[in-house]
Amino acid sequence: MRIALASDHAAIELKALLRDWLIEMGHEVADLGPETTDSVDYPDFGYKLAEVVADGTAERGIALCGSGIGISMSVNRNPKLRCALVAEPLSASLCREHNDANCIALGARLIGVDMAKACVTAFLETEFAGGRHQRRVDKLSNPNC
Repeated sequence: MRIALASDHAAIELKALLRDWLIEMGHEVADLGPETTDSVDYPDFGYKLAEVVADGTAERGIALCGSGIGISMSVNRNPKLRCALVAEPLSASLCREHNDANCIALGARLIGVDMAKACVTAFLETEFAGGRHQRRVDKLSNPNC
């Protein structure tokens, strides 16, 4: 799977660990930055991540910042993105199954590496259920549906 990752300065370490792990798992990974712990603005990286998922360059996105809150808000500014902030695997699975999430956000200051990997695994392995959920997902991008 083609996966894009982006973070702010607070999540550099977790992003690097997840990037390397995903590559080991056989995924094609695009690390959209940043590369250092110098202070950056999370919206810049959230917007960049949203753009590559929206245009199909990446199939899924993983957004990270200190809490996961700010970067998820910036990703969700793009009407083609459905980014869910998750902290455990059940939410990561349900956001795919019921909401067809194409991005998850993780809070690097709030989640450990093993839990982050469990969330990513659930997110990548769960299929969208469709059916009654489809009309709701359609309304996320077009409220007039």
